[in-house]
Amino acid sequence: MKRLILVLVLLASPSFAAEKLTLILDWFVNPNHGPIIVADELGYFADEGLEVEIIAPADPSLPAKTVAAGEADIAISYQQQLHFDIRADMPIKRVGTLIATPLNCLLVLADGDIASISDLAGRTIGFSVAGVDEVVIEAMLAPNGLSLSDVELVNVNWSLAPSLMSGQVDAVIGAARNYQPNQMALDGAPSRCFFVEEEGFPAYDELIFVAQDNAGNEKQVLAFLSAIERATQFIVNNPDQAFEVFAASSPELNDELNRLAWNDTIPRFALRPAALNHGRYAAYEAFLNAIGQTEDIRPASDFAIDLTDQ
Repeated sequence: MKRLILVLVLLASPSFAAEKLTLILDWFVNPNHGPIIVADELGYFADEGLEVEIIAPADPSLPAKTVAAGEADIAISYQQQLHFDIRADMPIKRVGTLIATPLNCLLVLADGDIASISDLAGRTIGFSVAGVDEVVIEAMLAPNGLSLSDVELVNVNWSLAPSLMSGQVDAVIGAARNYQPNQMALDGAPSRCFFVEEEGFPAYDELIFVAQDNAGNEKQVLAFLSAIERATQFIVNNPDQAFEVFAASSPELNDELNRLAWNDTIPRFALRPAALNHGRYAAYEAFLNAIGQTEDIRPASDFAIDLTDQ
């Protein structure tokens, strides 16, 4: 009896309590977050001894800032944005990768008269993220003999597909190639993507996990990434079953748009979320400097770390 009581006391000990982590998403829950939702729904976080609170931001510009302020443990951000955040002295670093390829594209109507980037002269381009989107469109215009003065930029406040379909703008930048084209196709408005990596951009990580630099929670973050890797493997091996898990987490996710986007997103998930491609960050630094967006070239270690090397 005494031995049984001892076991029960040990099981109730605080040392067995799950570690709590707060994760701030980049936007509302969508197929890009598949490994996160699957890891949560299938208990992979719990298996790693974690209790993860998943929060969709009220303002998409705040996740990285929230982590920098120590008000959350991990945020989803963008490699493109990280290069500027570090220069703004934000104490964060990339600790993992969620989406390992660009998703961004410049989107136009398939039956419109914009057949090339040069056809954008005198046209209106919708955008959502000030700063980053302007850098992208400027870099895409330059090789085609155009500059920002040749187009009109319109902030459409995340209403990318509707603003394009309604004729408010002639093109939009910041469209996700796995989402907005599917959204428009379902609405009877086929679209065409100009892919940024085919228009002079180096490859980059679209979505990354960032954490506060030297926060002392490296062990918990690694456990989080281990659960994300396990969930990603489950998704790749069981795409249809994984979608059912994802869709069952919230009723609004169970529709045709999310199913189409899910299938288009699977090939883009990082299969090794904790792994770091130093060369990718170095190449993007060199690119930003070459197009005049930065005054110096910083080492990849300023932006990203591989916690498996710690």
